[in-house]
Amino acid sequence: MTTAAVSEPVTTTGVGALLREWRDRRRISQLELALRADSSSRHISFIETGRSRPSQEMVLRLAEHLDVPVRERNALLIAAGYAPTFPETPLDDPAMDALRSGMERLLTGYEPFPALVVDGMYHVQAANRGITMLLEGIDPALLRPPLNAMRITMHPGGLAPRIRNYPEWRAHLLAQMDRQLALMRSAPLRALYDEVSGYPLPPGSGEQTTGSAHVPFALPMVIEHGGTVLSFISTIATFNTPMDVTVSELALETFLPADPETAAYLQQRLR
Repeated sequence: MTTAAVSEPVTTTGVGALLREWRDRRRISQLELALRADSSSRHISFIETGRSRPSQEMVLRLAEHLDVPVRERNALLIAAGYAPTFPETPLDDPAMDALRSGMERLLTGYEPFPALVVDGMYHVQAANRGITMLLEGIDPALLRPPLNAMRITMHPGGLAPRIRNYPEWRAHLLAQMDRQLALMRSAPLRALYDEVSGYPLPPGSGEQTTGSAHVPFALPMVIEHGGTVLSFISTIATFNTPMDVTVSELALETFLPADPETAAYLQQRLR
């Protein structure tokens, strides 16, 4: 298993311009950033205009307070003339053995409920039997490595025709990708967004109804499987304080039953 790099090379020159761009994205003033980073607005201004070269420690401190993604923190360091601090270790590297084993145990522990791990490009890095069950009957071409969760869900030959509330679920997924694109420069992710957003809607999808009890606290994914309508609430978990680019872009997504009927069906099928 390998994690694809999702950010393209930085084209903006100078760490000051990049830091100013991140500050603008976060809608933080120079004074507010200075207070957070135990600095002065004058020093922040000098860094952004190129009149002062920040230390490596200052670059990392500002990146922390601006909530810059780990991959982009390396880009800031390079722009400032320093070596990248965060490694990018492939998941199949022996150094990741403990991580892979832990993910496999976690995914197994969620059974019979579906769960999977994806990277920053939504490539499936690991999945449990609940996910395998939901993928029954989809186009085999979509199951050739690397499996991509967005393609599998929104492709006409994938899960899309079976999702009863597909327009709402599609809008949710595209909004999720859009938020991710706002955080980083990623030509591959933009290309994936353009691809999946261009897939045609399944026939009659605008007329579909959930066919399930209303869930007041979250949008469910309502999907048909083997003639039974299942309803799931999706949750996403990421690693806290990651020190590796690969780990920082991993996400564990679980699909919990939104009603007793779904839970009973899964327990019976995967008993």
